[in-house]
Amino acid sequence: MHLPKLAVVAVSLAACAAPAAFGAEPWTLDRAVATALEHSPDARVARARADGAQALVEQAGAAWLPQVSLSGRYTDTNSPMMAFGSILNQRAFNFGLDFNHPGRIDNLNATGTVAYNIYSGGRATAGRTAAKAGAAAADLDLRAAQQQLATEVVKAALNLRKAREAVTAIEGGVRAYDAAVSTARARFDAGQLLKADLLSLEVQLSQTRESLSSARHGAALAARAFQFALGLDPTDAPIELANDDLALARLTVPDTRDFSQRPELLGLQARVDAAEAMLRVSRGGRQPNINAFASYQYDHGWKLDRGADNWLASVSVDLNVFDGGTTSGKIRQSSAELTQVREMLRKATLGIGLEVEQARLAHDDASERLSVSAQAVAQATESAALSRARFEQGALLTADLIGVESRLLEAQMRHAFAAADERIAIADLRRALGLPVLPTP
Repeated sequence: MHLPKLAVVAVSLAACAAPAAFGAEPWTLDRAVATALEHSPDARVARARADGAQALVEQAGAAWLPQVSLSGRYTDTNSPMMAFGSILNQRAFNFGLDFNHPGRIDNLNATGTVAYNIYSGGRATAGRTAAKAGAAAADLDLRAAQQQLATEVVKAALNLRKAREAVTAIEGGVRAYDAAVSTARARFDAGQLLKADLLSLEVQLSQTRESLSSARHGAALAARAFQFALGLDPTDAPIELANDDLALARLTVPDTRDFSQRPELLGLQARVDAAEAMLRVSRGGRQPNINAFASYQYDHGWKLDRGADNWLASVSVDLNVFDGGTTSGKIRQSSAELTQVREMLRKATLGIGLEVEQARLAHDDASERLSVSAQAVAQATESAALSRARFEQGALLTADLIGVESRLLEAQMRHAFAAADERIAIADLRRALGLPVLPTP
């Protein structure tokens, strides 16, 4: 792998980083996750949805409580029908009244009403069940969003560390080529080295510096992505990551493949329950609806200077005999929606099973690359030390030294990437299984 390609890899990996942060205090993983859960728009949207779903539960519960209303109205009219009704309510009727010309009659009416649904064909109960299932699903969506955010924060921090380690590795390469160029110039001045060999080292030094510039740009992008994931406003202040080995040590490989507690699956199951309840609501349209009603009113008029109170109580039974197929259509629609949600649950179960297997294989691959890259770094470091000594003594060709230094730099970057990728793979695996990404210590 040539150095320019390594720089491109570093930039790409840095750009894939995900969360955000700023402040003088070094960022630990726990602090970064807590900040994201508080400030991230995704977390706030999920919390708002959960609050909205809980409000629907409160609305559904209203069906079990009486409805109480108060109203007041003042009228002044010479309409025979309305005037006659006001006269009767005021208990001011007399046989000398001209029904066609009662004159102007005023009336102040104050009414209090209490209504209560005695039976609604099970629709109230099913509606409350659906609302509760919807609220449970929203809470599980919030939990899923929080797990996803925690994973993205951990990945962003590791990607930022990866990008910065790439910068450190390339800086080491620049120093090594600087030393090689100094040695080559001394040998060239002494007539022990060809001009072409000196130029080859100088060109390689320039390319390595170019790679360093790209890697630093990638690290800056990774820092900005880290800020984004935490839901904080972007800032040019330097981001300092704490040496969080204890938190990274909590990123342990799960000893289970059971993903039945994945919030997305539990949320879909809650939505299945809600859809079943909504089907019962639709079927309740074929059942009778029984309501009780009571009202008290007081009427007073100043034209006749009379006033009186009245009350009314009733029980009504309504049965939908034929509605043109509206109820049947609602039942079919609810049944179709239930089928859709059930299939969504089945698809999600299959998809998450595949996701778990992919995450497990990705971790196995990252672990193997980490082990191999560690050996490669040790071998390349020893080879580079021997080659530098031989070059200083004039016993090694310039092209060979360039190859050795390039292999060392490549091995160091591969190892840095593999170390971060192994931790990221664990975070992905824990999230795929529905486990906390950073278990509570």
